[in-house]
Amino acid sequence: MAALEEGAEAPRIKSFALRVGRMTIGQKQAFDKLSEQFSLDPKQSCNFVNAFGRDAPVIVEIGFGNGESLAKTALENPDNNYIGIEVHTPGVGNLLAQIKREGITNIRVYHHDAIEVLEKCIPEHSLAGIHLFFPDPWHKRKHHKRRIVRPSFMPLIAKKIAHKGYFHAATDWEHYAKHMLKVLVDAAHFNNQNTKQDYSPRPDYRPLTKFEQRGLRLGHGVWDLIFTRD
Repeated sequence: MAALEEGAEAPRIKSFALRVGRMTIGQKQAFDKLSEQFSLDPKQSCNFVNAFGRDAPVIVEIGFGNGESLAKTALENPDNNYIGIEVHTPGVGNLLAQIKREGITNIRVYHHDAIEVLEKCIPEHSLAGIHLFFPDPWHKRKHHKRRIVRPSFMPLIAKKIAHKGYFHAATDWEHYAKHMLKVLVDAAHFNNQNTKQDYSPRPDYRPLTKFEQRGLRLGHGVWDLIFTRD
């Protein structure tokens, strides 16, 4: 097989690989006991009303990490339904434990690759929004082709986001921020909420993570990009 040219986009490379990792006892117990109740099947299309027991705007978060930010968002925005997608098993267990502990009713979880979930499980034009907070920047040039935000990603999310819905990405890696801004500006059907065609202020619905707070204290930058679907 011929090698990809430098910087070329790989044809269907997953940005993530399923990772089990080391789980705490609490995470494992939550994963084992609560997955059936709060996790969704990545092999079939999702009926949101059946999944949540109600009809409400649905927002997908890709790569929720340990789930603390997603849990806080869901608690502070009870009128929305949230679907979190994460491949890191301890993170899934941690979020499930939070859901149980906090009595959160408006989160469901996919423990699977985000691209496959979007392709196979999410109905077209059904989402009020998609969140992508601090994705792996794949900072080495030879790995840039593995970044999830790339030209081929945009038609996929354009098919899943409803009219006037939005895509919100945030990163603390400036090079990736510039890359994402270019991809989003060039994409069909998306419009920058910032009229200066630049980065947006952090909206109230995106909580500051402990990692982000530490970075800000050290003078590190964070860039938010919010684009609406026409």
